[in-house]
Amino acid sequence: MEKNKFESTHVKYSPRTKPIKNKGENFGQQKITFDDTPLFFPAGMEKLFLLMYFILLPYITGLIFLFFYVGEGKTDLFLSLNEDSSFILTWAIGYEIIAVLMILYIIKMAIFYSVDNARKGAQKHFRIP
Repeated sequence: MEKNKFESTHVKYSPRTKPIKNKGENFGQQKITFDDTPLFFPAGMEKLFLLMYFILLPYITGLIFLFFYVGEGKTDLFLSLNEDSSFILTWAIGYEIIAVLMILYIIKMAIFYSVDNARKGAQKHFRIP
């Protein structure tokens, strides 16, 4: 029988120490640091300030929402609402508002990230590995 001329041909690649990898290949694999956040985190007290932000920011957001949206910006109506509502209810309202805003911000960042990568990918020339 006649052998196929491609049967014994093997393509060998030179071994690499590290595989080629795009740094910004995936949005979920980006490195996150506290330096990029707009919040203040002093060195050594990050956990304390994170706890304070977790408690105070939603509560203040809930108070602002109750004052402007529910209380219609009237102090007497807001104070009567504030007497009836508890801390945890006000905090939960603010937490939900902040959560929605953060989710929308993450979606916006992911969209802009994919658009930027699509532009960079269009400028690269195809290379056979």
